[in-house]
Amino acid sequence: MNGSGGLPLLFLDVDGPLIPFGPATGPHGGHRTYPAGPLPPGAGANPLLARIDPGLGPRLAALPCEPVWATTWMHEANEVVAPRLGLPELRVVVWPGPSEEDERDARAGLHWKTRTLVAWSAGRDFVWVDDEITDADRAWVRAHHGERALLHRVDPGRGLTDADFRLLDAWLRTG
Repeated sequence: MNGSGGLPLLFLDVDGPLIPFGPATGPHGGHRTYPAGPLPPGAGANPLLARIDPGLGPRLAALPCEPVWATTWMHEANEVVAPRLGLPELRVVVWPGPSEEDERDARAGLHWKTRTLVAWSAGRDFVWVDDEITDADRAWVRAHHGERALLHRVDPGRGLTDADFRLLDAWLRTG
């Protein structure tokens, strides 16, 4: 059973997991780029979009979950990232404005997305894929989320890898 029903959610960040950045940690140095097909107007304005491996889209779609954008790109992820991956329009987490609680959380090492994602999951199992997850986030989710949750940190210099997909698939299939 998956929490309150339905497939587990896959909260997906863009910068880091899908667009590698910072020092490349792969074996070839530098970040690989991929030729783009037709894009929506303005989508070519961000040169980092060329780092999105279109092969990730089918792999994400094959996971037994409901992908949800959990990124500061918000709705723009559906406009410019999803087409590069061949994904349909996904639901989007809309982030609340900064609050005093966010400042307290930051001082305690808690990511500003953590509380919102637990609330957004509404009791469903979820996976959160991001490059900024810490042990503080994992501990907070364990203490405040009554269902299964996997907080998976991706190396931002590499983005999602085969090993990441194996781990996500195994966790999602052992619910």
